[in-house]
This record gives sequence, C-alpha cells and structure tokens, in this order.
Amino acid sequence: MAELGKMVDSIAAMQDYAHYRDLSWEGTFEDYLKIVRNTPQVTRNAFQRVYDMIIRSGTEEYTDNKKKLIRYNFFKDEPSGGQDAIFGLDIPLMRLAHVLRAASEGYGPEKRVILLHGPVGSSKSTIARSIKKGLEHYSTTPDGALYTFEWINLDSAGISPAEGATMPCPMHEEPLRLIPIAWRDRTIKELGLGNDHHRVRVEGELDPACRFVFKRLMDKYGGNWAKVMDHVRVKRLILSEKDRVGIGTFQPKDEKNQDSTELTGDINYRKIAEYGSDSDPRAFNFDGEFNISNRGVVEFVEVLKLDVAFLYDLLGASQEHRIKPKKFAQTDIDEVILGHTNEAEYKRLLSNEFMEALRDRTIKIDIPYITKVSEEIKIYEKDFNREKIKGKHIAPHTLEVAAMWAVLTRLEDPKKHNLSLVQKMKLYDGKVLPGYTQDTVKELRKEASREGMEGISPRYVQDKISNALVNDIGEGTINPFMVLSELEKGLRHHSLITNDEQRKRYSECIGMVKKEYEDIIKNEVQRAISADEEAIQKLAANYIDSIKAFILKEKVKDRFTREDVEPDERLMRSIEEKIEIPENRKEDFRREIMNYIGALAVEGKKFEWHTNDRLRRALELKLFEDQKDSIKLQTLVSSVIDKETQEKIDIIKTRMMKYFGYNEVSARDVLDYVASIYARGDAK
Repeated sequence: MAELGKMVDSIAAMQDYAHYRDLSWEGTFEDYLKIVRNTPQVTRNAFQRVYDMIIRSGTEEYTDNKKKLIRYNFFKDEPSGGQDAIFGLDIPLMRLAHVLRAASEGYGPEKRVILLHGPVGSSKSTIARSIKKGLEHYSTTPDGALYTFEWINLDSAGISPAEGATMPCPMHEEPLRLIPIAWRDRTIKELGLGNDHHRVRVEGELDPACRFVFKRLMDKYGGNWAKVMDHVRVKRLILSEKDRVGIGTFQPKDEKNQDSTELTGDINYRKIAEYGSDSDPRAFNFDGEFNISNRGVVEFVEVLKLDVAFLYDLLGASQEHRIKPKKFAQTDIDEVILGHTNEAEYKRLLSNEFMEALRDRTIKIDIPYITKVSEEIKIYEKDFNREKIKGKHIAPHTLEVAAMWAVLTRLEDPKKHNLSLVQKMKLYDGKVLPGYTQDTVKELRKEASREGMEGISPRYVQDKISNALVNDIGEGTINPFMVLSELEKGLRHHSLITNDEQRKRYSECIGMVKKEYEDIIKNEVQRAISADEEAIQKLAANYIDSIKAFILKEKVKDRFTREDVEPDERLMRSIEEKIEIPENRKEDFRREIMNYIGALAVEGKKFEWHTNDRLRRALELKLFEDQKDSIKLQTLVSSVIDKETQEKIDIIKTRMMKYFGYNEVSARDVLDYVASIYARGDAK
C-alpha cells in the first residue's frame, strides 16, 4: 500500500496549485471592479474574445502569386501537436478572420450567422472544433480570463430556501450586467473603467432567473443596490464544452424527437409544485444550447438540415442577440454562432423562398478542398507517419501520388494556355514551368472560380491508404501502385460519384498520376546510377573548363597531352542536349552558368556542380547515359544475372536507400519496375 501511496503522490506532484488557484478565483463585486480597472479586456464580448484568441497565436505574412496572404498560426493547432491542424486553406481562414475582426469592432458581422460552406471533408468541422477547443484553453490563460457570478446567502433573504443558499447564474452572465442599464455608462466613465486599448462596454440585461433574484433582493432592501451586491460572489469562468459552459454544439436529429426547447431551455415540471407557477424562472431549466453557450460559441452541425422552427430561433439570436425561452421575455445572449453545411443543403436554402430571412442574416465562407499537392500531402503525413504505423514502411512518393490524384480530381480543365491538367497542378503547387509565370496562375484561378468545391475528399484517400497498409501483399511495405490500385477499385462503389462520366474522369486522373510517378522513379534510378561522386565531379569540372574557355574565347589544356586545344564542343553539347538546350540557345545557357558562378564568387561562396538545378540534372543524365549500358538494367527482368551485374545493382539499391529513403523491398520494387520500362523500350 505504501508503494501505491508513492505513486499517488507522484501523480499529485504534477498539479500546478498556483494555476488551480487562479482558475478558482472568487471575490466580491468590489474585487471584480478592481480587476476590470486593471485589465478591462476581461469584459470583452464573445466576438472580441474569439478574434483576440486567434491573433494571440501570431501570424505569418507571405506572397503567393503576387498576392499578400496571412497565415494564422492558431490553425496549426500546436498546443495539441497539430492534431487538428488545417492545411492549404489560408485564404478561406483569412476571410473568416476578417469577418471576426469586423464583428469584434461592431461593424455588423456580429449580427450574422457565420456559415462555413463546402464539400464533404473540406475541414469545416475541424475549423469549428479548433475554435471551440482554442476557446476552452484561452479561457484558462491570463489573457483570456473572463468572469461570472453566483448569488449567495439567499436563504437569509427568504428567496429560495428549497434551492439552498447559493444559486449560480444559469447563463454565466458578465457581472457588470448587475449594474442597471441607466447607470452603466456613467459608472464606466466615473470609475475609469477601460483604457485606450480596451473600451469597456456592456450590453444587454440579466437572464430571467438572475433578474428575478435581483428584483426580489432590491425589493427586500428597499432599492439599496449596494446591499444587493452583498449577495453576489464573482468567480472565474472556465469555458468547457464537456461541462456545457460557454461552448455548445447542436446537431439535427429526428424531427419527431426534437423541438426548439433544446435551443432555449424548458420548464422543469418537477419544480412547478414547489414554486406554484410554470412562469417562475426557478422552475425553468436554462440549459438549451443558446443558454449554455452564452459568453462563448455555439456550433450548428449541418445547420441547414434544421427544421424551419429552429431556424426562426436563429434569426433573433443572430440579428438581435436575443432568444425567446418558453414563458419568458426575450433574453439577451452574447455568443458567436457558427454553422456549417455542404453544397447540396446550401442549394436547397437558395431555392427555398421561406429561408430568405436566414439567407439575409448569413455570412457564407467557402471552405473548398485543397488544390496544392504539397499541402494535401501534409494531411496524409499527419495520419500516416512513422509513429502511427510502426512496423510498416511507406515507400517514397506514396503519399505524394495519392495527393496528386486527389488534387487532380478537384481541378477544372484549363480553358487556355495550352496546358495539361498535370501542368496546371504543378503550377498551382509553385513549380516553375518554362513559358508560364505567376500571372498565368492568377489567370487560371480566376477562370475557375468554383475550383475545389467538387472532387474527391481526403477521407476517401485516407481510407484507401489504410486498406493498403493492412494488405499483406507488400511484405510490410506499401508503394504508390498499391495505393493507386486501392483508389481505382474504390471508385466502382463510391457513394458520392453520381455518374459514369465522373467515374471515368477520376480513372483518367489515375492514369495521369501513374505516368507522372514513372517519370519520378526513372529520374531517381538515373540519379542513383549516376551518383558516382568522383565521376560526376570530373564531368562537371571538364564541362565548366570548356564553357569558360568558350565564353572567354580561350583554349583548354588536354588532360593527357597537356597541349592547348579548343573547348570540347562535343562534350558540351552532349550534356546540354540532355535538358533540351537547342543549338541556337547554347551560348545563352553557357553564359547563364558562368554568370551564376560569378554571382556565387561575389558572395564568397564556392560553386558546386549540384547547386544549379538545371546543370545538376544535365550532368546526371549524361553520366547515366554513359553508365547505363555497363549496368544493363534490362537484365533485372531476367532470371539469370551475373555476379558483376548483381554487384552493380546492389550498389544502385544502396544508393536508392541512402539518398531517397527507400527500404530493401521498395528499392527492389522500383528497380524491377524501371527495368521493365527499359526492357519494353519506353524509357528515353
């Protein structure tokens, strides 16, 4: 038992008592006024608090296609290790942040429902979850502190003996609402509450239950407000979705088993006998989603699936910041109303004339699918990393190939510029293609305004990668072909593919990705074959000596005879042709390389053959061309391989593992596949 006690003590030692005391703070109304004077931001409304929470995590400015964008670090979800991180949606998240900022300034959006709209699996729920989770954490920090109150010693006032001496404020009201509206502005001014950075402004009245107690106490003390405050204890408010404090979620269910009291609270029939009336607020449960979400945020899941009766409650809640509990007057609320819906439901809203009032009170923010391959990859890397899939090896480019296919299904065919869909995908991902600029990308995005609102969701791809991982055929390794096979098989039964034309298009995208992957692995095998460091450095040195002599119109020394000879034009052209430099452009390319070397020298840097990407590729291809015949990759598809060839193949395999991240199985598979390409004569 002593050992058990030690373990309990070890766990107990992990608690931060000082932090616990801060979160459990309680004090008088006078104490709270001092807090407001020192830190007026504690009185912020819900929109101000949510916006400040997002900004507090910091921002990064960057330029994309000549457009200045802001990335909000909040949506990286660093406190949870990126569990709910959002990738590739910087523009929609900027729009959301701008709406929240305008709402926090009181410019109008605070009177609207913020509606996240997009296809299934586009991160709408994740964005809502991030805000709710972030707000929970923010309320526990000094910057995000907020307060509410409870009524105490009510038995001495003869108000609610059956309930006991204490009654918490059921809607977690801001304590300054206890100051009657007629005195508020004067109070704030004369007590010096607020400063240049944070203006104290409290709107709205107490909820019916607190208003009832307040009036009874005022009557008891003959209007002596100071005496009434003796029955008030202010305390720190910690928002929590699980405890239903300041954060609520409402999800549509069966219409027969659901009514609007789930939003605005319901009568507690058991207590009617105690208090004698169903309109006594003590006989009412203020526990609807709007009630408990006061001071925070309420999320409406698939909001447009709601019955019209529920949507009426939304109208007043958004525009007037008021709700109508049964048997009570309109009640003020202070909360961010965040809904999300998919494309089909939104179209239904547009076609329904009865929904016009809701449309008018909605700010729609489109949340499309990602259209950048590098950002899509991050989604899959988050779920399929080494820690999560121990004992399995994911071959290089597997997740990249899955991401390429997903993105291709979401892109619209280019209308001009003579571009293929794959080229468009590369341009969107920031790749440089000869003859195309950032302006081209800008134009492409402009002509495809609905791009990303249709296509395949990341969920489908994640499911198929999972299938490949549990399949036994890969000897503990999954490769791009296995994943592509799973993706293609699943198309036959995909519930969201509504016609054969769409299915055919997605299958064609599989073919495009396979071709792209073949080019990638041919390039890697070529680089592995030509990764003889000594040989490639010697080739690079000969090329640089030759182009230097060519540009300066000098001669070079023959490495055998040491005589002065003309630059080796044949060598230079054999390298330049590998990257398709035409005869009439050879001098420009050679000058470009010499200028590049000169620029490095000015910066005090040494030129290395691999620092210039185009030259590196040309040298690797040249060396590959010179060496491939000695290796005879075609022999890989033969059942008999001589010892010398086997040794060379083992060297290539080792390089594949060392430089590109393959394991024994995936390196062998790639070499086998590239060998089959050479055997059928498809390789250039």
